[in-house]
Amino acid sequence: MALGLLLALVALAHDDARTEALAGSTAPASVLKRQALVEVEHLDYDGNRQRGTLVVDASLAKEVREIFAELLDQGFRIEKVRSASAYRWDDLASMKDNNTSGFNYRKVEGTRRLSNHASGRAIDINPMQNPHIGHDRTGAVYDPKAPGTLAKGSAAVRAFEKRGWTWGGKWRRPDHMHFEKP
Repeated sequence: MALGLLLALVALAHDDARTEALAGSTAPASVLKRQALVEVEHLDYDGNRQRGTLVVDASLAKEVREIFAELLDQGFRIEKVRSASAYRWDDLASMKDNNTSGFNYRKVEGTRRLSNHASGRAIDINPMQNPHIGHDRTGAVYDPKAPGTLAKGSAAVRAFEKRGWTWGGKWRRPDHMHFEKP
């Protein structure tokens, strides 16, 4: 009986955290119900273990946990991991804070097309180390040798690509922070 109650309380706390992580989103209910809260561990820039929370499409949750576990094992540095709701869904504010995030119901900058972030099928990692070349509004500088930077052929990029994710760093206008899964 006590174990059942404990499990129910844990589930309730998780539901509350998910509700908070999605609060204020303009996404339709049909999109919101497909999102999952994924807690991940990562190393910050001082090498300390931290916990963060990503919101992603529920079908990708297990895979995202595996990828971030692999990044942790590699010693890859990530400054912070928070839901975009912590920034009131302001993508620029999240990027300027070097926040790693997933779901954000928004359009691709400069277009009317929804971003893959709008369905929870994209993740941006360390935007200040991994800018979108030609579209960066944060003042970020790309140095592939700096800690937390994603580079062609790196173990961090391979952790995503071997699971079928596409890295924006290979695009005509590189978006080094961006991974998406069709």
